[in-house]
Amino acid sequence: MTKDEARPLESWSLDREIVLVKLLNHPRAKVFAAWTDPQALAEWFGPTGLSVVNHEADIREGGIWRFDMVGTFEGKEQRFPNLVRFLEIVPNERIVMEHGSADPDDPDRFRVTVTFDEQSDGKTVLTMRQLHPSRERRGIVIGFGAVEYGLQTLDKLAAWLEG
Repeated sequence: MTKDEARPLESWSLDREIVLVKLLNHPRAKVFAAWTDPQALAEWFGPTGLSVVNHEADIREGGIWRFDMVGTFEGKEQRFPNLVRFLEIVPNERIVMEHGSADPDDPDRFRVTVTFDEQSDGKTVLTMRQLHPSRERRGIVIGFGAVEYGLQTLDKLAAWLEG
């Protein structure tokens, strides 16, 4: 699917949005690189307790990233298949993607815009905006922990950058 074929979003609406922000103690080129290196993504992406197994990682405009989030729950390994389509990549500034399940027609997929704002002290403010397909869907994902899981993901990024 090309950028032009991506599902159009009629408008950006606050009642469908989740915004997460993290101040990182690194220059934006380093933070941006952590988002565009498949091996790096597999090391830090996802909530605490989950790991990432990459199946395909073509990180460029029009490319896709297919991966499983893997965790152990009640003694059993569980896999959560994911599909990300990269719609726009502006080096060191912005990544726009659609994120959903492995189903390419997932009606619950959502738009994610990640921006990298370098500060005068060399730190970077990373802002991750999620736009869900409906107000109701936003409520569902907040209910199952999307905000907390998103913040855990950004904390894992910060720790990875420090390492």
